[in-house]
Amino acid sequence: MCPSNNAIDVKGPESPLTRVAVGLPLPMAGVYDYLVPSDISVKPGDLVTVPFGPRKLTGVVWSFRDLDVDDLPLDKLKYIDCQLDCSALDPAILKFVEWVAAYTLSPQGVILRMVLSVPDATEAPKQKLDYALASSFSWEAADLRKTAAREAVVALMTEQRQLPQKDIERRAGVGASVVKSLVKAGALEAKLRPITKAFHWPSPDLSGPTLAPEQDTAAGKLVSSVEDNKFSVTVLDGVTGSGKTEVYFEAIAAALKQGRQVMVLLPEIALTSQWLDRFKQRFGVMPAEWHSDLNGRERRQCWRAVISGEVAVLVGARSALFLPFPKLGLIIIDEEHDQAFKQEDGVRYHARDMSVVRAKQSKCPLILSSATPSMESLNNVNHGRYIRVILPRRFAGAKPPKIIPLDLKIDVPDRGAWLAPSLVEAIKEATERGEQSLLFLNRRGYAPLTLCRSCGHRLECPSCSAWLVEHRLLKKLQCHHCGYGLPLPEACPKCEEKQSLVPCGPGVERVAEEVSLRFPEARAMVVSSDTVRGPVAAAEFVSIVERKEVDILIGTQLISKGYHFPHLTVVGVVDADLGLFGGDFRASERSFQLLQQVAGRAGRDLEHPGKVFLQTHDPNHPVMCALAANDRDAFYAAEAKERAEAKMPPFGRMAALILSDTKESSVDEACARLARDAPNGKGLQVWGPAPAPITLLRGRYRRRFLIQADLDNRLQPILFKWLSAVKLPSSVRLSVDIDPYNFL
Repeated sequence: MCPSNNAIDVKGPESPLTRVAVGLPLPMAGVYDYLVPSDISVKPGDLVTVPFGPRKLTGVVWSFRDLDVDDLPLDKLKYIDCQLDCSALDPAILKFVEWVAAYTLSPQGVILRMVLSVPDATEAPKQKLDYALASSFSWEAADLRKTAAREAVVALMTEQRQLPQKDIERRAGVGASVVKSLVKAGALEAKLRPITKAFHWPSPDLSGPTLAPEQDTAAGKLVSSVEDNKFSVTVLDGVTGSGKTEVYFEAIAAALKQGRQVMVLLPEIALTSQWLDRFKQRFGVMPAEWHSDLNGRERRQCWRAVISGEVAVLVGARSALFLPFPKLGLIIIDEEHDQAFKQEDGVRYHARDMSVVRAKQSKCPLILSSATPSMESLNNVNHGRYIRVILPRRFAGAKPPKIIPLDLKIDVPDRGAWLAPSLVEAIKEATERGEQSLLFLNRRGYAPLTLCRSCGHRLECPSCSAWLVEHRLLKKLQCHHCGYGLPLPEACPKCEEKQSLVPCGPGVERVAEEVSLRFPEARAMVVSSDTVRGPVAAAEFVSIVERKEVDILIGTQLISKGYHFPHLTVVGVVDADLGLFGGDFRASERSFQLLQQVAGRAGRDLEHPGKVFLQTHDPNHPVMCALAANDRDAFYAAEAKERAEAKMPPFGRMAALILSDTKESSVDEACARLARDAPNGKGLQVWGPAPAPITLLRGRYRRRFLIQADLDNRLQPILFKWLSAVKLPSSVRLSVDIDPYNFL
């Protein structure tokens, strides 16, 4: 029973009052003071229910406060209602919440809401009732008339310890009234159903695959970092196919032996069936999972099992970083370079960077694994802040694929086609050998643009500055930014000319159409977020490829992330230039990483060497030259030199302010106010305001400021002072992005 929250008598309590600060998951910057009832005892991290206006909210005890602080007198304070039957948050995550809020310039309550992401999980689950035969049961004592139905129930329960009522009815073939009559007569007794664990502790002692000498050495270094029980960051830098996963599995085993929890973040958790299978083979059970495909019950169960310490290993998407692990012993970020770790909506954070802070607060090691580490991670290695462990060769002697740029000015595709003759011939030869091929194009749908050949009208989204993408399989046009869609029109909506709309450019569906014409006997499959949705579909896709039931895969970036298909020998990148341009200072780095990862899908088996064909209009571009020469280090060195000269991250600091409103005049006026008070100083430059490349998004007009600074300037206090001095209209939304990755 929660105590009432009437005004208190400050002068006459029988026991000393306790004043605490409570954090609430609201878009507020601070904490709120409450008094603690005399019949409960709380500590920082405890979950409590408190009154907040007319509502009751779940909050977290943040700290103890002096009774005589001046900001609010005691007679204005309310009591905590009650303490929840749930494990307390670890002090490390309270510090993490404060740090992330300060770094991202977000209200602390918003970050806390990311931790308390499943509010009803803080309540103890209701234990359900079963029924068992009374120990002293006899027909005479029960004073019941024997019937066939009642005898069937008694016979069943004589053999069973206890069962739910529905199971009794089903297995005895009786109705609910029969069971109820036996309960009323005392023949059946209610029993609490035993609580069974949803997650089992993996076995660290099961033998894994035999590691090669280089792998064994690398694994030993990672295990040592775990056994040291202190914060460290190790970059596991291994070429594609070098066995990085099996190496860091040894670090997981070391953490499990210590009884500590492990968090593994993957960029596409819904598409990791191979990873999950390998984990089960190594440790005997499946790990817990955390991603958007979980239903409400699964999320509640997982969150509560994490905070109670029942979950030993959890694999998740970036949001798993905010789960309340009480005894975190190891964090692993797989494919740490991947852009998917950057959160672009709401609180804008990069899970890789925030994981460094989480590991430091929890005093545990962090492993950043990638075949193409980010510039940020390599820069930290070069400055001695991170350790680097290298796996320079593929496992079991497999050779890296040969990468061949195809100059589309010379190796010209047929008219109306998208595949160069050399690539077509390579696919044909691989298919004849019974091997598999992959065509990669990071563009969903059939065509990125549809226009009228009569009047030139381009079909655009009414709510975004973006073309509508044709999805021929779905028979509609769709905006990839807001989700707006409409059926394929028969006539131009502007000039009303029929049969005048034509697709421009290729998407994966259009490439698949060409494949079906060129290789009518081959079995082809399109792999994108339109065709592979969720873990079940991903597992089925992997199974189909492993059973060699497909000859040619046509896919987007979903297919570039860590898959191991030993019979895949030919990779063709349809448009290797896509992504190299567009005003993003990370364009070359991202393109190199993506193409290197895609190339790494080829030739992963010793008996099936691979070839990769990059269709490009600029074979002399530094990215193409580095890939063809297999000289990653030279590319990174040149890229680092350019970034350092321009003082771009990681050699400088950058932030973005994005303002938006449904009225263009309002957002322009707000930008003018900010521009008048823009900060200036040595090593600081403010660019803008300027229209964002996608000027209209989901019906809101967007403007952008970019702030660039030397490493000596901390941007957060500068931005906080600037933004605090300018009052913006309530209709204008302001988003702060520290170290932006998306410049659209």
